[in-house]
Amino acid sequence: MKTNSTLVLFLLFAVPGLLLTGCGTEGEGTPDFDREEMLLHYSANVIKPAFQGLQQEAENLDSQVGAFVDAPSAAALGSAKAAWLSAYAAWQSANAFNFGPAGEDGLRKGLIEEVGTWPVAVGKVENAITAADHSLSGFDRDARGFLAIEYLLFGGGEAEVLQQFEGSSSRRAHLKALTADVLARVQDVNEAWEGYEAEFVSNNGTDAGSSTSRLYNEWVRSFESAKNFKVGLPAGKRPGQVQSEPQLVEAFYSATSLAQLKAHLQAIEDIYYGGGEGDRQGPSLKTYLDNVVGGTALIAESEAQWANVMAALEAVPEGQPFRELIAAEDPTVEALHTELQRQTRFFKSDMSSLLGIAITFSSGDGD
Repeated sequence: MKTNSTLVLFLLFAVPGLLLTGCGTEGEGTPDFDREEMLLHYSANVIKPAFQGLQQEAENLDSQVGAFVDAPSAAALGSAKAAWLSAYAAWQSANAFNFGPAGEDGLRKGLIEEVGTWPVAVGKVENAITAADHSLSGFDRDARGFLAIEYLLFGGGEAEVLQQFEGSSSRRAHLKALTADVLARVQDVNEAWEGYEAEFVSNNGTDAGSSTSRLYNEWVRSFESAKNFKVGLPAGKRPGQVQSEPQLVEAFYSATSLAQLKAHLQAIEDIYYGGGEGDRQGPSLKTYLDNVVGGTALIAESEAQWANVMAALEAVPEGQPFRELIAAEDPTVEALHTELQRQTRFFKSDMSSLLGIAITFSSGDGD
């Protein structure tokens, strides 16, 4: 009986302890890492500056377009185009923060859908111009935003575009309505972040609704967007595709697809490190990962593969539009897609597992 009593005592006290050890709360593997400090760093030094920079560029775009529609000329058109290029480059640094004030809210989709949808539905844009309907109040997100503006500014030779605007007051009004709409949406996000910051920083758990999870998941989703939709889709690599579809590249009309992709992937890198090159002192996703068991090894593997991604990106020729390289089946595009695919497991499954943060979205391709 003494032996049985000893066994019972062991089962009563040892087994629950083992269960608690094996099923502890998420994030217990990083007791010394301050997630709140990390979130504050991202909010103050990465996210808010990205949206503030985007607003400045959106204001300039709205101003330059206003000058152009008031007095169309080749010079004014050139200034409006230059402003669009600057604003859209700034968008690449902000489009990974599609949560909180920039997330979905009722009928409003996330900012990335409201201002960054492509390909543009050209027919819808032209129909709205013909009908003089500049309300932009419907659900046709493929007929507004940055890429609809791009179509109107870059969708033809300079003389053709200038003639179209000179001959149509409705076209001028529609372009101005589009830039004003983008600016208003970006301003709303900026203003809301001031009030949202405290909530964002304090919600520092690792569950699906936490700020840590939202930051990480939207970062991964942004990487997936670059891989799947800026490279994979036009290259014909998505499920169900049987051939390339070069017309589906981002920034088709300005022929700046590769430049936008480079800016996007650089933003992905900067978010991982917690800031741009030369400004990576704060706590970040990388330092968070470095504080979990196995994190150091994963960092080394992930960064080695990221170097392969960036090398493949630099190998893509810049002398002709990305859409033409895809149409010509340039091998550098295939190589880039392959390296992006190889990166996926490090950013997505491996990092998610070590940090104890569930992936809350589906990319639809099983990666």
